[in-house]
Amino acid sequence: MTMVARSEPYWPDDAGFWRVPIVDQRLLARDTYRIRLRAAELAERITPGQFVMLRLPGLNDPLLGRPFALYDTIDGDDGRPRDVDIVYLVKGKMTRLLADAAPGAELEVWGPLGNGFISPGPLRHAVFVAGGIGQTPFVALARELTGRRRYGKPPREVPAAERVTLCYGARSRDFLAGLDDFQAAGCRLRIATEDGSQGTKGLVTDVLAELLEAGDVDWIATCGPEPMMEAVADLAAARDIPCHVSLETPMACGIGACFSCV
Repeated sequence: MTMVARSEPYWPDDAGFWRVPIVDQRLLARDTYRIRLRAAELAERITPGQFVMLRLPGLNDPLLGRPFALYDTIDGDDGRPRDVDIVYLVKGKMTRLLADAAPGAELEVWGPLGNGFISPGPLRHAVFVAGGIGQTPFVALARELTGRRRYGKPPREVPAAERVTLCYGARSRDFLAGLDDFQAAGCRLRIATEDGSQGTKGLVTDVLAELLEAGDVDWIATCGPEPMMEAVADLAAARDIPCHVSLETPMACGIGACFSCV
């Protein structure tokens, strides 16, 4: 049998499995919560765009874990990453149970998983396009690209972007979550809501198309509903702009072995 040396930094056998406590849980927007986990080893390893599998221990319904993207990491008193923040929308049985979990309760977590976002190099203007709950990976990425924080073990070096903009679409302003966090991370915000309750009335791709007219965007990353991401990729391709798409399809295993994500 031929053995092949690993050449990528995000192989799943670098992931860990832990049972960790919840240290905080709070409502950010309608049906949208931020949960904070005391998971120092995970916090040191994970990078923007990667995800974890979460499971409620002791239950067989739901039996399997669910994937959740990294929102951000938080340092402890010693200045080292200690906590992991996850933001989620209450939508099914797992997230309903998760919203009822109080600080002190424990979760099973496996990660970090996935490739994460990798900046192509020094950027003039990086644009993130998020729809629904798809904004969750971009706080950490914004902090990294603006030089506010480093991620990974060892901490990775990422060329800074001169400007970072988040185009964020939701059904209504009630569902817009974490706007203060994005502004603190150095993001300029362009908001679209379907009912016009905040920002532009319409789709987030309308906001992106308008932004692209300026001609200075040189990288796009997107996360959200698949039709939206396809439209974003088409807009980027038409202007020859590199576009990274986060395919956050529900899965059972977290590594692609079960084929539920393809």
